[in-house]
Amino acid sequence: MKIPFIKKEPKIGLAFGGGGTRGFSHIGVIKAFEQFGLKFDYVAGTSVGSLIGAAYANGLTSSQIFDIGRNLKTRDIRTSRVFFMPSKTDGIEKLIVDTFGDINIEDLKIPFSAVAVDIKTTKQVCISHGNLAKAIAGSCCVPGFFHPVEFKDKLLCDGGLQNTIPANIPRYFDCDYVVAVDCNSTRTYGTDSTKLLDVLGCTLRVLMKSNAVKGYVSADLMIATDNKRFKSMKLDGIDEMVEEGYRNAVDAIPQIMEIFSGKAKKQKFKDFDKDEIDFI
Repeated sequence: MKIPFIKKEPKIGLAFGGGGTRGFSHIGVIKAFEQFGLKFDYVAGTSVGSLIGAAYANGLTSSQIFDIGRNLKTRDIRTSRVFFMPSKTDGIEKLIVDTFGDINIEDLKIPFSAVAVDIKTTKQVCISHGNLAKAIAGSCCVPGFFHPVEFKDKLLCDGGLQNTIPANIPRYFDCDYVVAVDCNSTRTYGTDSTKLLDVLGCTLRVLMKSNAVKGYVSADLMIATDNKRFKSMKLDGIDEMVEEGYRNAVDAIPQIMEIFSGKAKKQKFKDFDKDEIDFI
């Protein structure tokens, strides 16, 4: 008897990059995905990308995520009242619990991973199990702004220290294609100033650019959004950032449709990080 051929649908992952409040543009990207009926099989996120990625993975619509973002205040996130003192991540954790409930990552509707860095070992950590609020707080824990987050036997800080755009992560969970979103594509710009803070700021931007390159290499398609005119630590401009993300995602829809049809050429995945990642 002849066995009928059953075409396998491609498994498609989605990776949201970090970038502070510039991550509001991720909401516009999700809006475009909704408009064109695109549903992803796996989601990974770093820093703000882990927050919005978890919301998407739990079935929240772009409108629902936008309403949460629009009502946020800086004091809701950074609870320390002393400017030079790092804050605990209680505000981030409360936001997560208020939004999703006190749940584990495994309870989300779409498989999800948050990316952080363990400062005990300096290794990248891919968190796919355990308390969602703690995992996202660890992924969003910008050094100097927040105290490191204790999670299991680890001490977590912002995943952007190792993996700003975690396009490689869905590959480890058998995704055939990965669409990634960079909400801070103009992260690197120079300075003609020799002042200490200006020089340090520029050098950090250079380091972050080299970090982001890995995401571009691992993605089959990168949706890159220019949010340079917005501050990464300010909540101003949410409407404009959402529109920027939406416009860039709509422009990429023809290529994304090729991916969903399985006709797009697959990116050759360079597995250069696996030995340096703790999967938990």
